[in-house]
Amino acid sequence: MFELKCVLFDLDGTLVDTAPDLIASLNYALTHHGFNPVEAYKVRPYISYGAVAMINKANVDANEEIKANILETLLNYYQANILHHGGLFDGMGATLALIEEKGLKWGVITNKQQRLSVPLMEALALTDRAACLISGDSCNHSKPHPEPMLTACTHAAVNPKDCVYIGDAKHDMIAGRAVNMKTLAAIYGYLTVDDKPETWQADALVQSPKQINEWINKALCC
Repeated sequence: MFELKCVLFDLDGTLVDTAPDLIASLNYALTHHGFNPVEAYKVRPYISYGAVAMINKANVDANEEIKANILETLLNYYQANILHHGGLFDGMGATLALIEEKGLKWGVITNKQQRLSVPLMEALALTDRAACLISGDSCNHSKPHPEPMLTACTHAAVNPKDCVYIGDAKHDMIAGRAVNMKTLAAIYGYLTVDDKPETWQADALVQSPKQINEWINKALCC
């Protein structure tokens, strides 16, 4: 029997639209190191795969040392400008309010480093509301490994089988299913043209935070 007690989110592309700030940081780093900025549409789908993937998709003609320098400049700039352009996805504030009104817990499991995830949550004034924040370097392994999922449940004092995990990447669904969580694929997030979320074996595909609300309400009434 499924008894929903906790809603867990991926961060980038699911809970928060970080694309505007990450792309601005990437373009700052590129121009700082003498390269042309990249158009947003070329790198936005790869944000969920990390900053290295964004740099690679910018087609930077440089050796690995220069790319590493670009990466460090990007991360430092982003950390200093964590929430200038982005914010919660439209409707996500209402989703968090619904979760709390229903007496459920919620938290975040992300592959984003703590140096970035912690200040982002603080800037959004979400730190004290979340039952857990597990980052990419909080554990020995990151998603799709199940360790972050189990660690989140320990912090939130819930059983994985009573949780739903929402993410916008295949590795999110793999990690959630590995610990018997329900899974929702956020197809409003940062999907590439090659992504096929209908094959990710999620319990449902959601096109907006409003559909997350509908799923939660249905889960609670059944």
